[in-house]
Amino acid sequence: MTANEIRQAFLDFFASKGHTIVPSALIVVKNDPTLMFTNAGMNQFKDIFLGEAPAKSPRVADTQRCLRVSGKHNDLEEVGIDTYHHTMFEMLGNWSFGDYFKKEAIEWSWELLTEVYKIDKERLYVTIFEGDDKEGLPKDQEAYDFWKKYVPEDHILLGNKKDNFWEMGETGPCGPCSEIHYDNRSDEERAKIPGAKLVNADDPQVIEIWNNVFMQFNRLKNGSLQPLPAQHVDTGMGFERLVRVIQGKQSNYDSDVFTPMIDFIAQKSGKAYNAAAVPGDADWNTAVAMRVLADHIRAVSFTIADGQLPSNNKAGYVIRRILRRAVRYSYQYLEFKEPFLNQLVPLLADQFKGVFDELYSQKDFVQKVILEEEVSFLRTLSAGIRRFEEMTSVNYVGNVFIIDADADPRQTANKVLSGTFAFEMNDTYGFPLDLTELMAREQGWSVDIEGFNVALQEQKTRSRAASAVDTGDWVTLKDEETEFTGYDETETIAHVTKYRKVTAKGKEQYQLVLDKTPFYAESGGQVGDTGELVFPDGEVINVTDTKKENGLLVHYVDKLPDDIDDALTAIVDRERRNNIMNNHSATHLLHAAMKQVLGTHVNQKGSLVNSDYLRFDFSHFAKVTDDELAQIEAIVNEKVRENIALNEQRNVPYDVAISSGVTALFGEKYGDFVRVITFDEKFSKELCGGTHVKATGAIGYFKIVSESAVAAGVRRIEAITGIGAEQFIIDQTKLVGQVKELLKNPKDIAKSIEGLLEENARLKKEIEKSILEKSSGLKDELAKKAETINGVNFIAQKVELPNADAIKNLAYNLKDIVADLYLVLTAVIDGKPNITVMIAENLVKEKGLNAGNIVRELAKEIQGGGGGQPFFATAGGKDVNGLDAVLVKAKSFIAAS
Repeated sequence: MTANEIRQAFLDFFASKGHTIVPSALIVVKNDPTLMFTNAGMNQFKDIFLGEAPAKSPRVADTQRCLRVSGKHNDLEEVGIDTYHHTMFEMLGNWSFGDYFKKEAIEWSWELLTEVYKIDKERLYVTIFEGDDKEGLPKDQEAYDFWKKYVPEDHILLGNKKDNFWEMGETGPCGPCSEIHYDNRSDEERAKIPGAKLVNADDPQVIEIWNNVFMQFNRLKNGSLQPLPAQHVDTGMGFERLVRVIQGKQSNYDSDVFTPMIDFIAQKSGKAYNAAAVPGDADWNTAVAMRVLADHIRAVSFTIADGQLPSNNKAGYVIRRILRRAVRYSYQYLEFKEPFLNQLVPLLADQFKGVFDELYSQKDFVQKVILEEEVSFLRTLSAGIRRFEEMTSVNYVGNVFIIDADADPRQTANKVLSGTFAFEMNDTYGFPLDLTELMAREQGWSVDIEGFNVALQEQKTRSRAASAVDTGDWVTLKDEETEFTGYDETETIAHVTKYRKVTAKGKEQYQLVLDKTPFYAESGGQVGDTGELVFPDGEVINVTDTKKENGLLVHYVDKLPDDIDDALTAIVDRERRNNIMNNHSATHLLHAAMKQVLGTHVNQKGSLVNSDYLRFDFSHFAKVTDDELAQIEAIVNEKVRENIALNEQRNVPYDVAISSGVTALFGEKYGDFVRVITFDEKFSKELCGGTHVKATGAIGYFKIVSESAVAAGVRRIEAITGIGAEQFIIDQTKLVGQVKELLKNPKDIAKSIEGLLEENARLKKEIEKSILEKSSGLKDELAKKAETINGVNFIAQKVELPNADAIKNLAYNLKDIVADLYLVLTAVIDGKPNITVMIAENLVKEKGLNAGNIVRELAKEIQGGGGGQPFFATAGGKDVNGLDAVLVKAKSFIAAS
């Protein structure tokens, strides 16, 4: 069976058992503060397990894209090194929401594996939870008894809490689980050591392929277990491992899930892939690199397709690091010095066509983003290598061997790179520690690993402290779903159904859930509503934000009401809501206008809609010209003046909406029924859950205020509407008036300003000429003051020049006419001290003089710092009074040489 046939067989099997086949959720998690990425198939059903949302179907099955590279579940460092861990992987899963339980789950898993897939029964082992006295949890005898019907008792193993009690995180749904393992070893190896001894022992050939989790509990903040409202089944089978087993391979990477990409990489690199290579073999690193590329391109491509661009924070930073890890392997071991990773995208998109079509639909965009990231990092990679070479070159100041300012001289004397430098290579240049270690070994150096770990831990501690949030457990007053009334009203009578306390950055806050609410919760780029909760006794509590969390609409407040059981009136801040609606409806008009002007390839890649402005990120590979912006703006304002009435359709079947030509956004997860927002059937028709104006005339006026680049292939427009646009025009008109007044009210403002600029340029040239003449005179004067010491022509002088460029020019001119030069110039520029050091190249080699090291030492006299190259370096500081001491100290370095 091919990989595609194996996947389809799974879905067909569970469809025959009454399961609804549902699409994969996005890799990047939205509306769940506990997760960055979907790391298990159950993530999209978490609210059902917690009883916070109803199940649309009691039985479902799917194949889910998962990512495990951060947090509790982190497989990144194993990827490529072993044969069965991945960053992105597919999780085949079947679920029961309060329907069937252990009996059916076990029976069907055995039927599928042995009767449909024809896997050898003798090679299968199962584990069940042995119980835990501390938790008060008994052995899962029920699962044991069901398994005895199919499996010999010596193939049923007891597992501890670590292996057989599944928990998604510190809190949340959990329960005992029953794993199924496959022994892939040869008959000879199996005869020597029974597979039972190698289950969960990290043997690469005795691997877990399926886990049946029996969801029975919710782990609370205090660590206790609370029974869930209903019992559920949550299963997950690693698709890549399953394919490996069925196709009889020794490695996941030998199956047809990965071989097309590995073959392509081998062909392009001109290197053979040796699947049997082991550490120490000449081609081990090559094999690891090929596996890394074949794996990492999946994680990066699908995440970008799901709407997450590489960036320097949160989920985007994780993706950037995965991408850079792949580039580093391709550069170092496969010798790709030019961007290569992006070339794998079309191959990957074709492979998943018909399974995950979102990648195929965006393959050109995804490839462009990855290409730009590669170009950027290859530049950084080269800079990092140069930085490394600088630090490991033989640099002396006096008799002290210098590596960096904080290094211990006793370490550096033994050629040990400090941990702080290794961390700088990691943090600034994106070099993983192992790359720095490898490069160090090649130069006969080692790395202070302990120091690196200290620096890394300090950064993690700072990061955690900055973002630490202590969230309490929900207190449930009523077990009811929230009815959102905000499309029709901004004021609703409601009751609190849940509440909890949250502490973030030392500030206490509370979160409330209501049975009815007009407050729109942040979603789809639109910010959450603010307003008031008014109680019968006159108490008023401000709502500072509204957000979604799993299936809940959460209201943020600074205090709890005195009587939390009372009915209340939930009132949205109407003026703020109106401004938000203006900007949101304008965003729809903008999107449609851009497709007209720029082309149908334009797709939304992110947005922010608040009360002050709108921000729209879109796919486009060139700067939008001023003429194009003017056209877009004119089209939007034409639609505003037409006062097009809103056509809002609710609960439209998704397939019906899509077939009607509606615009759906990549990176958004839509349900079976959707809301369609239309402003003129022939102009703007989008799927959207946000709030909108009743007619476009309410927008008033639309004005684009900026256009810029965000990332590779992604640009951003910011715009304002209504009162904001009116104030912008008032301010611009006022500014033009001020300029006219300053220019004595000329008839042509532009021509007057152009004349001023020309005059300014002419005066600058005259000043530069004057400075050059002064510098030339100084050159001859200073050359006469050269003092010969130990074969070095030494000049140390304070000069009066207006800028650093003039001083640099003087230094290079002196170098041309004075042989064996060691020059130190000091000056005061704009009130601040400046030091320049110039050294002839032959002195750097012969005398060990280094301008960069010397200037750092001299800068201490002016309370400053600096650096540069061995032959030229500069420094600045705070204390001009120290410049005389600089000139005196400069001479001491000649004596040391």
